[in-house]
Amino acid sequence: MMLIDILSLFPAMFKGPLDDSIVRIARDSGQVRIRLHDIRDYAGNKHKKVDDAPYGGGPGMVMAPGPVFRAVEAVNVAPGVTPRKILLTPQGRAFTQPIAAELAREPQLILICGRYEGFDERVRTGLDVDEISIGDFVLSGGELAAMVIVEAVVRLLPGVLGNGESAARDSFSCGLLDYPQYTRPYEFRGMPVPDVLLSGDHKKVDEWRREQAKKRTAARRPDLIEPEGGEKKV
Repeated sequence: MMLIDILSLFPAMFKGPLDDSIVRIARDSGQVRIRLHDIRDYAGNKHKKVDDAPYGGGPGMVMAPGPVFRAVEAVNVAPGVTPRKILLTPQGRAFTQPIAAELAREPQLILICGRYEGFDERVRTGLDVDEISIGDFVLSGGELAAMVIVEAVVRLLPGVLGNGESAARDSFSCGLLDYPQYTRPYEFRGMPVPDVLLSGDHKKVDEWRREQAKKRTAARRPDLIEPEGGEKKV
């Protein structure tokens, strides 16, 4: 069973997203356990203040190191386990499917969500964290980014998806976007299903899907294609 601990100033934000769909199924079946921790509980003062003005001046407030360190250190860790600590920040490396697969092999993740103008730099340098960003944009906090990572990681855990091939064929898993998918009816508003998909020839179907995936990737995400035409990992 994977263990995921989420540290946040707004843990209530996770209640809905973590209680539905694939994540709920994984939790109910015991394949993942998710624990929420309120960083304010480790503020160390009666007003539960966790931020302060930045040294040197400037706008906004900065999350102080003390509450974050104490919250991380209070997380229960199984004997012999070294949890992977993830700092959600726009300054981190870009989150990708290969990183999701990498994290899915960890026994325990600690996701640390920031707010305000970010963390005191000593959180980055003193906690041995892996900094991850979900894109080149700024959110008000790390909570939504943490939800994205949880969803992407949990669905890769063995047995979570009904069909074991589903995750392996997802977009980005093989370096390409997914191929076009069709279901009944055969024709909808003048748009028929490609005949190859009804041929019963599995080799031809696989070849068609591969070719369509390459064409779609070249058209929509050419950055995923190497100059000589081969796929590259994202």
